[in-house]
Amino acid sequence: MSDMTLDVWLYGNLARYGGDAARSSFANVQACLPEGSTMADLLSYLRMPTEERGITFVNGELSAMPGLQPDMGHTLHSGDRVAFFHLKSMWPFQYRHGVPMISEMAEVMHDSEDQGLHHAYSQ
Repeated sequence: MSDMTLDVWLYGNLARYGGDAARSSFANVQACLPEGSTMADLLSYLRMPTEERGITFVNGELSAMPGLQPDMGHTLHSGDRVAFFHLKSMWPFQYRHGVPMISEMAEVMHDSEDQGLHHAYSQ
C-alpha cells in the first residue's frame, strides 16, 4: 500500500500536537499516512484526542464542530489540507449557513432537528 501526504494545520493550543511546543499560535505538519487513511487515523498519528478539537475543515469544507464529529471515518486523500481549530475558537454564527461541508457532515446537519443552526455546543 502506498503512502499519502496531508497538509495539516493546527491552531491555538492544538499547535502542541504539531511537535513544536515553543510555537503557541499554530503548527503545520506534513503527515505521511497509508493511502486510504481516515480522520481517526490522522488523529491517532498526531496523538490528538478528538475531544480536544473544535471546528475542523478538510479542503475548506466543514467536517466537524465541538460535540458534532461525523468525520471520524472520512477517507482522506493525498494532498488534502486539514485544519484543526481549538475548542475556544470562534466562528460567527451567521457564516455557518451555506458553508461547504464534507458529505458526512452535511448528512448529519440535514438530519438534525435544528439543522445545526444553534450557537452553543455542549461537550
